[in-house]
Amino acid sequence: MKNKLYLVPTPIGNLEDITFRAVRILKEVDFILAEDTRTTGVLLKHYGIETRMISHHKFNEHSSVERIVKRILSGEIFALVSDAGTPTISDPGYLLVTQCIRSGIEVECLPGASALIPAIASAGFHNDRFCFEGFLPHKKGRQKRLLALKDEPRTIIFYESPHRLVKTLEQAAEFIGSDRPAAVCREISKIHEEIKRGTLAELKEVYKEKTPKGEIVLIIGGKEN
Repeated sequence: MKNKLYLVPTPIGNLEDITFRAVRILKEVDFILAEDTRTTGVLLKHYGIETRMISHHKFNEHSSVERIVKRILSGEIFALVSDAGTPTISDPGYLLVTQCIRSGIEVECLPGASALIPAIASAGFHNDRFCFEGFLPHKKGRQKRLLALKDEPRTIIFYESPHRLVKTLEQAAEFIGSDRPAAVCREISKIHEEIKRGTLAELKEVYKEKTPKGEIVLIIGGKEN
């Protein structure tokens, strides 16, 4: 395990959605780099993991990457986790991974939870080829990104927050097409998991009437030839 960084996926909802191997690695490493130590602390307590945590998030990663790399090179073993899902996928970690690779440190990502895969698998859209766009820009660049996807033939996948969902559905209907089929996958693997399907125009009206809660994956069908 010397000179190595582990990327360890954590549950996106149900705490049982973690592998035996992930639990073992989190127990064996010297330190866990956590996006939010309070959130990760709940998981660690549930599984009796007593490994020390270090806060590592988008607001401090630029200043801490070099220090962490030096510690790994000195022989310490780190695991990186995000609040939920696989690290670096629309979450912090890219800077650390690239710096570790440049420094000759082995980076190993364990397989595990990610909202993207169960959403596309269960939504009922073509999934042999798809386009993952992560989160849309909050302000500048949203319309440009959506317009660029208007003629995309592959299924398109976004992550979205509940308070921006209606705005995203409205803009997607305007710039991609109001009759384009879509699905809103909400609270995957949690008690109130839900998938609503319809056109972008229909889904926009649904969520105007009922404000959604929880984590959301938005799937939009690709342009038909």
